[in-house]
Amino acid sequence: MFYNYILVSAVVGWGAAQVIKTTLYLIFNKAFRFERLFGAGGMPSSHSAMVCAAIAACARTEPIGSPIFAAFAVFGLITMYDAMSVRRASGQHAQAINRLNKMFDIHPEKVTDKESRRRKNKELKEFLGHTPLEVFCGALLGVGIAFIVPIAV
Repeated sequence: MFYNYILVSAVVGWGAAQVIKTTLYLIFNKAFRFERLFGAGGMPSSHSAMVCAAIAACARTEPIGSPIFAAFAVFGLITMYDAMSVRRASGQHAQAINRLNKMFDIHPEKVTDKESRRRKNKELKEFLGHTPLEVFCGALLGVGIAFIVPIAV
């Protein structure tokens, strides 16, 4: 039987974060949103949970000085930095653009260009990046998952 502890830890870390994220959204917004099960953004960061689960699992099976551990660590740091900076800024831009689109609402029936009418009705996705706290919580979750998932079956 094929079993890859590092891969399983990473996937379980991602899945756990997505379930927690969906549950928190349900509790705070009193509405279930299926997109939260697979979407980016929110608490905790599933990206951080996934990469930190992989890093911790790698640390449990490979020497810390190994090139494979170094690659995992660099990949994880880049992923978490990106989630807190570039993707978060993109989400903030989407929020601002969506607000502007609502403020300067153009009635679709008055727009003659079909492509402009199609674009006008499409709201930009705002759940993209993470706050440092969301990334930190995702990282803690991921490390914890790596210690729960069995190394071998």
